[in-house]
Amino acid sequence: MTTSERAGQLPVQSMPPVQSVARGEVPEAFDEVADRYDLMVAFNPGYHAHLRRSADTLVEGLPPLSSVPGEIGHTVTVVDLGCGSGASTRAVVAALEAAGRRYRLVGVDGSAGMLREARSKSWPDEVSFAQGRAERLGDVAALADVADGGIDAVFAAYLVRNVTERDALLTSLRGVLRPGGALVVHEYSVAGNRRATAIWTAVCWSVVVPLGYLTSRRTRLYRYLWQSVLEMDSVQQLMGRLRDAGFEDVRSRSTRGWQRGIIHTFHGRRPLA
Repeated sequence: MTTSERAGQLPVQSMPPVQSVARGEVPEAFDEVADRYDLMVAFNPGYHAHLRRSADTLVEGLPPLSSVPGEIGHTVTVVDLGCGSGASTRAVVAALEAAGRRYRLVGVDGSAGMLREARSKSWPDEVSFAQGRAERLGDVAALADVADGGIDAVFAAYLVRNVTERDALLTSLRGVLRPGGALVVHEYSVAGNRRATAIWTAVCWSVVVPLGYLTSRRTRLYRYLWQSVLEMDSVQQLMGRLRDAGFEDVRSRSTRGWQRGIIHTFHGRRPLA
């Protein structure tokens, strides 16, 4: 299938040329726009609310609070993988605190610039950040300091489509989770949905790319964003990857509003045995 066919049958000549960003260069591409990324996000209606709904799904899957009076359960360890400038981290913190959970949360990202923006914000003492690539999570020393015995949950927002070896990533995440631990993926997917594909393409070229230029004078990352979503797995394909990686209780739901069929929450759990 050609790019124009994936884009909802829009003609090729209507698409500006895409300046290539290889998946291995994504962290560096984020470095280019890091100081303006929060401004860009502010123009996206529903961005934070969508993250919060996915974060609520993550927290709902955590081990139950203690039933013993006066105890509130063990301190859960959560990793926000691909935390960027901290929007997803903020959503997870809000969900954890709303549920009354004790927690330690580590935000991990491959972009030094995005981590600099995240660290510049005000956070509870329970939150820390570390640089590292999702594909090499075991090399992130900061995780060894907090994850004694394993990680209770991993939140991965807008990450999976940027990873070439998706099966290897999901298998490795299953490996770092405690038995019963949950993975929640918050991600774009339009494959197989012509309506969603057409809306996504129209919004990217009429809104996202122009705003990227206005906010940072750079559009390389946002052109890559358009293309990477078109090339992302379908909902059923990603759910199949989760099952093949050994996750159970695999399910998904789409967000509401104009991004219905475009942004989805995926859930999977490492089996207890």
